[in-house]
Amino acid sequence: MNKIRLFLGSDFIYRFRQDRAAQGSFTLFVLFVLFAFAAPLISPFDPYDRLQIDLMDSELPPLWQGENADARFLLGTDAQGRDMLSTILYGTRISLIIGFCAVGLQIFLGVSIGLISGYVGGRIDSFFMRLADIQLSLSTLMIAIIASAVFKASFGSEIYGDMAILVLVLVIGIAEWPQYARTVRASVLAERSKEYVDAARVIGLPRWRIMFRHVLPNTLSPILVISTVQIANAIISEAALSFLGLGMPVNKPSLGSLISSGFEFIFSGSWWITVIPSLVLVVLILSINLLGDWLRDVLNPRLYKD
Repeated sequence: MNKIRLFLGSDFIYRFRQDRAAQGSFTLFVLFVLFAFAAPLISPFDPYDRLQIDLMDSELPPLWQGENADARFLLGTDAQGRDMLSTILYGTRISLIIGFCAVGLQIFLGVSIGLISGYVGGRIDSFFMRLADIQLSLSTLMIAIIASAVFKASFGSEIYGDMAILVLVLVIGIAEWPQYARTVRASVLAERSKEYVDAARVIGLPRWRIMFRHVLPNTLSPILVISTVQIANAIISEAALSFLGLGMPVNKPSLGSLISSGFEFIFSGSWWITVIPSLVLVVLILSINLLGDWLRDVLNPRLYKD
C-alpha cells in the first residue's frame, strides 16, 4: 500500500495529470487494448465462423449511409460478407499481439546484446556493433519482405497462414534489435565506470550479477521510451506486409489485411472496407506515438520544461 501511495504521489503521476495530450493518448490506447482483447465477448459476429458469414451480405454500407444499409452491421460489411466492426476488433487484436510480441523479442535480443557488448567490450563489442551496423544499413521492411516471401514460397500458403503470426513476430523482432542494442550499450558504457560498479567488483560479485542486477536497472528509462515507438513501428510493419500480401492471410484479418482486402473496392463505391480500418490504424499509431513522446519528455529531465 505504501508503494502504491508513493507512486500515486510521484512526480511522474503529477506530470501525467497536467498533460491532456498524454491523458487522451493513454485513454485511447487502453480502450484499443481492452476492446481488441475482449473481441470474442463484445463483437456482434465471429469473422472466423463461416456459418455466420453470408455472401449475400457482402459490401453493405455503414448504418449511417441509409440506403441499402442493414441494422445488423453498424460499420457495414466487406467483400466476403463479414461484419466490419467485428473484423476490426479481431484485426486490432492480431495487430497488437504482433506488435507486443515483436517488441518483446526486440527487447530480449537488443538488451542482452547491448548489455554484454557495453560491459565486456573488446572484440565482443566490435563484433556485435558491426553486426548492428550491417542490420541498420538494411531497410527493416525490405528484410521482412524477403524473409516472409522466402518462407511463404518454401512452405506454401496454407502452412504460412497457420504460422503467420509467429513468422511476423520473428521477422519484425529480429529486424529491429539494433535500436535497443545501441541504446543500452551507450547507457552501460556510462554506468560501468561509476562507483557502485567498482564497489560491486571489489566485494567479489560475479560479472553476470553486476550486469543484470546493478547495471541493467539503470538503463531501463530509455528502453521504455523506445518500446512505445517500436510497438507503433511493428504494427505499421505488419500492416505494410499484410497490405503487400506477405502478412496475415485474408481469413485471419489484421488491420493491414483488412485495408488490403478492400483496396480494390475503394473506387467502386465500397470505400468503408478500406477507409474505416485505415482510420483505426492511424488513430492507434497516433495514440502510441503521442504517449511515447510524453514518456520521452518526462523520463529525460533535460527535455522537460515546467
